[in-house]
Amino acid sequence: MKNLPLLQQHDLRRALHNEVHSRPPEALPDNTAVFCTVMWADAAERAASRQWLHQLLRDLQLPVPDAEANHLRLDLGNGRLRWELHTEFVSWTWMVPIRPEALDEAELPSASDLVPAQWLAGLPGRCLLAMNAWVLPASPALEKKVEQRWLYEDKLVASKASDQKAQIYTDFSIHSDGASRLFVLNQGLSAARNGRLVQRLLEIETYRMAALLGLPAARETMEKLASTESELAELSSAIRSAGAASEPQLLDQLTRLAAQVESQYAAHHSRFSASSAYFALVQQRVGDIQETRLGSYQTIGDFMDRRLTPARNTCVSAHQRLEALSQRVSRISNLLQTRVDISQKQGRQAVLKAMNERQGLQLKMQSTVEGLSVAAITYYFTGLISYLAKGLQKWGWPLSPETTAALAIPVIGLGVWWSIRRMHHRLFHGAADQH
Repeated sequence: MKNLPLLQQHDLRRALHNEVHSRPPEALPDNTAVFCTVMWADAAERAASRQWLHQLLRDLQLPVPDAEANHLRLDLGNGRLRWELHTEFVSWTWMVPIRPEALDEAELPSASDLVPAQWLAGLPGRCLLAMNAWVLPASPALEKKVEQRWLYEDKLVASKASDQKAQIYTDFSIHSDGASRLFVLNQGLSAARNGRLVQRLLEIETYRMAALLGLPAARETMEKLASTESELAELSSAIRSAGAASEPQLLDQLTRLAAQVESQYAAHHSRFSASSAYFALVQQRVGDIQETRLGSYQTIGDFMDRRLTPARNTCVSAHQRLEALSQRVSRISNLLQTRVDISQKQGRQAVLKAMNERQGLQLKMQSTVEGLSVAAITYYFTGLISYLAKGLQKWGWPLSPETTAALAIPVIGLGVWWSIRRMHHRLFHGAADQH
């Protein structure tokens, strides 16, 4: 085949292409013990976990992976180590072969026995899951030991899986060694299929624990929501009967309540969303193992339906109630804010009306003053005309000063009045035209 021409590559092409091959399952032959611990970690603890792994590799004189690696499989000689870095947790899984005759000894051999206790205690993060698992060839003797000796019989959960070619036993309990236990009795699966089945079972327990982290937050939210909803109901009742004077105080109380609700929403929304995603993954992984019933035991799917569904519903209910309360507070805040705005607008309209009334009164007073002004100006000009008439008599003016003044009064008064009206017309009509 001809090589493709040198094309401009997308920066993420290889990373996205290889994503489907990330974290492949380990092949697990029969008589293999597995120990998995999941450390819940924040960003700093995940970085410390990477450094912890690098230190282990340097001690074993093995090459250190690049800083972007989030998965590593390591051959330790007497077993294998699998390290996975996830968004919220880090998983460490050890796989070691065991001798079949060791199963007859008093102590059940486990992969955790090969992990130095001091090194294990120093793992960064907080332990969310510690599980010992065994892949063993099925036999009636082993089935009896698993049911009566190695697991709590009253809590036993068992089923057939993978086309009924494997039997799964667990009790979802933490035993005296601090770890839970899982047994896979093989009835014809290849090592690769064993590995896929065990990986899915470990993921079921990991995601179950991660999903349940939302339950304490849901219970806490439920308790706070009860008092918050009661306070909101009291505020709503007070708002209906409140007068304009008390509305600003009610709006302040409602604003503080809204801030409290939004604080709860911000604190728990991401946890509820993550729990919902983890619950969905648990359900998907349970479907992937293709369970069928084994005798009278309840299956893993039955156990999850009975024990996990109530917790899931509690988280969903708390999330929905929190969102609904946030929306109710927002609606009531908007309604009250609208009432306050309307009250303020009505107040402004009353002020404007009072201003208009005062302006009208001022205009009336101004008109009265203008009448007096016309009389005063007329009187002034009439006096001037009288003096002028006295002076003109020497030049032959036929009328007496009094007669001249009397005849001039109407003319002067009309002229002054017309001049003032014309000036008003120019001022007020000119301002109206500008607006």
